[in-house]
Amino acid sequence: MGKSNKWLPCGDTSFNQKPMNRFGSKFTFTLAVTGLGALVLLTGCTGVQSPSEIQAREQVASVAAVYRPSGAAADLPALTTNSSLGEFLTYAMLNHPQVEAAYYDWLSSVENITVARSMPDPKLTFQAYIENSLTSLMPGLAQDFPGPGKLKAAGNAAAAESSARYFSFETAALKTAFSLKQAYYQLGLVDEKIQINRQMFDLLADLEKSARTLNEVGKATLQDVYRAQIEEDQLTTELANLRDSHNALATQFKGALGLTSAQADPPPPGRIEPSAFDLTGDALLEMAFARNPRLKEMEAEVRMAEDAIAVARKSNVPDFSAGLMGEVYRPPFYWPQASMTLPIWRDKIAAQIAGAQAGKRVAVDRLSAEQIQVTVDFAMKAYEYRQITRNLSLLQDQLLPKAQKSLEIARSGYLGGQIDFFNLIDAERTLLGFRLSEVEARADRELAAAELSLLIAGIPPAGAPFTPDKTRNSK
Repeated sequence: MGKSNKWLPCGDTSFNQKPMNRFGSKFTFTLAVTGLGALVLLTGCTGVQSPSEIQAREQVASVAAVYRPSGAAADLPALTTNSSLGEFLTYAMLNHPQVEAAYYDWLSSVENITVARSMPDPKLTFQAYIENSLTSLMPGLAQDFPGPGKLKAAGNAAAAESSARYFSFETAALKTAFSLKQAYYQLGLVDEKIQINRQMFDLLADLEKSARTLNEVGKATLQDVYRAQIEEDQLTTELANLRDSHNALATQFKGALGLTSAQADPPPPGRIEPSAFDLTGDALLEMAFARNPRLKEMEAEVRMAEDAIAVARKSNVPDFSAGLMGEVYRPPFYWPQASMTLPIWRDKIAAQIAGAQAGKRVAVDRLSAEQIQVTVDFAMKAYEYRQITRNLSLLQDQLLPKAQKSLEIARSGYLGGQIDFFNLIDAERTLLGFRLSEVEARADRELAAAELSLLIAGIPPAGAPFTPDKTRNSK
């Protein structure tokens, strides 16, 4: 008698001994594979979206409609020398790669919500028994089931991270807008300085001509002519420096628009627009706490830390697994399977919870520190804005008109022999200094306003690719 197979009850030593069983086995195998395939198709399609995931995807759709419609780059404004500041800002925010990188980082975090809240993939299993031949073949299907509440907690943590990444995207866009404004106003400042120095150079040329004429008739010394030439030489060097700095600022302006060195230079702005910024003190500070994207990002990080605690607390909940295998050669015969993890390492669980709680403490303290910093930055920048505004008013309303009148009197007095050339040059220097201070104050006020509105208060410029306020709330 042949050697028996202990794995096959009833004395079957080979499925080849019963041809009908071979046919039945093949049929059963086909049914098993078909059933498993149908089960995978039915259960492996789409999970159930959580409310936070739905909100995140609505945000993506809202922003993409402006920033990346149909997945492609948005149409950029056609820039000309007559383009408005708003058109330059829109171009920069839609085109700069720093903003695009933050955008796709946010999109990646939104997709991670689906990954975090989804069930593990089912597993198709095979088990065989082989001694002298294949005596048993059992295909099956198994599924892991995370412990109750684990997927929800993981999905909430991923949603909080997605919210933080959205506000990082806002921060990148606002920083780009500020960089554009910074280059825009500094470029305008240099252009105005060049214009003022040219006008003063022409004035000095007239003064030198007057000194030469008076010297020829013995009413002035040759020293007056040299003093005028010295002033002209200094202005010539200053003009060269300003033209050089204009080239550097034009490169900075091009970079703020998100253009590379290989791309064509943008047209320079033909005129510099003043901003319509209204500093309203406490109301603006309240807006800063409500809108500042850095604060909103840190608030989301606090919620992410709270969700991380919830995930850590679920680590003491066991996970489960269930499956079913069918015997191909001896139908109908099924082997159910089930397993459960045993979270017995209490020190490990305690460490996970303690680490998550420490992470929340870090997030809360960073948020508090940032709130303090926003308050301080607002106070200092608001003071700077008010100080510049007062100085600008003094220059425009009092100092410049008086300096202009003083130069006119000094020039008449010099031609009449009543004052010396030194006093005339001093009057000219005073007027030049006040005119340069006036354009610098205007530029500094615009930059202070830009920092207050963009980086501190978080007020987006028109055309910014942000979600509406009603859907922007990070909660």
